Amino acid sequence: MVDLKEARNDPKKQLWDEIEDVRAVMLGIPSSGQHMQPMAPMAAREENRVWFFTRRDSELVRAAGSGKAQMCVVSDDQDYHACVSGALIENRSPRHIERFWSPVVAAWFEGKDDPEMTLLELVPDHASVWASSDSSLRFGWEIAKANLTNEEPDIGHHAQFAMGA
Repeated sequence: MVDLKEARNDPKKQLWDEIEDVRAVMLGIPSSGQHMQPMAPMAAREENRVWFFTRRDSELVRAAGSGKAQMCVVSDDQDYHACVSGALIENRSPRHIERFWSPVVAAWFEGKDDPEMTLLELVPDHASVWASSDSSLRFGWEIAKANLTNEEPDIGHHAQFAMGA
């Protein structure tokens, strides 16, 4: 369950926490004309980077560098949504391959030296996040109150911020 207080006070930290907790995000480059696709994020918060293992012949690798990328994050509880934009670069960093290698990644490739494997590095520069209450009681209360007072219901928080270091 998302913490609405943290959403208001430290949305960047909360975003990184959510990226670290999800199994997949949707990643794409809108200007490429390709659809977004599910990818497993490897968060490197201290570097302000998100890494992805993929095949060298993938659509995303071909489109990398051709425009601004977007990554969409939805929490498992569906009470947190985010869109992160930034540069997407192919970077077969041996240090990051070693850092993020796992049995799950190994299932897709023939080893760390597989010539068909590469990494994509997302360098986030901006984010827009929405955090909402998953409490049906609070939701019902806010809807009822809004209908009586003609005020918008308060069921969450939206923030936009720069992602740079």
